[in-house]
Amino acid sequence: MRAPVSDLPVILDGVSVQAGATTILDHLSLTLSAGAPTLVIGPNGAGKSTLLRVCMGLIAPTEGRVTWGGRADTDPARRAFVFQRPVMLRRTAAANIAYGLTHAGYPREKRAVRAAELLERVGLSGLAARSARRLSGGEQQRLALARALARDPDLLLLDEPTASLDPAATRSVEDIIDSAAKSGIKVVMASHDLGQVRRLAGDVVFMLRGTVCEHARAEDFLRNPTTREAAAFVRGDLVV
Repeated sequence: MRAPVSDLPVILDGVSVQAGATTILDHLSLTLSAGAPTLVIGPNGAGKSTLLRVCMGLIAPTEGRVTWGGRADTDPARRAFVFQRPVMLRRTAAANIAYGLTHAGYPREKRAVRAAELLERVGLSGLAARSARRLSGGEQQRLALARALARDPDLLLLDEPTASLDPAATRSVEDIIDSAAKSGIKVVMASHDLGQVRRLAGDVVFMLRGTVCEHARAEDFLRNPTTREAAAFVRGDLVV
């Protein structure tokens, strides 16, 4: 059963992140609430990946405040993160998931059954005994999603998980993401693909130069962006 205390909503209030003299996030304010997936889009260097890492708690703001479910400095046990290039342990696919279950505090005697369920959920049942590092890129990304789902998260943060995948592998990953969202998990996903926005997003956060340029329902953003920069991005123009 899901824990009664949630990490949602995630609220960023005036958050800045600096690396030396470089400002990566610039007094950014944003609320991420339960519901359909939020896709974070924008040109390279806009701060998308850093925003996701702040939401996970991997990066502390230089200025500003982040709260999860109204609380600051919470244990990230109810959050999960999948990187664009996931790190696979030198173990089988099943053992990679078992590792995630161990760190989620799942009972030892139930891990094998739960790992098998998660492998089936992402379409990898037949590859349970294969070395995770010998899987294809798309298979590794599906395994990374299964490992993240082992945490039973409220919040699933995805950093361009399909960026290097072919269309068939992308569809498989998107199906898992869609299923996770429909199960009640809040998905926040960085993407460069407007087609992905159309297929998955409930709302869109358009970032530019470290701040939120526009936050709107996906259909409104695609049909009628309200800022010049967002309109240019939707047209496919270069935005810097």
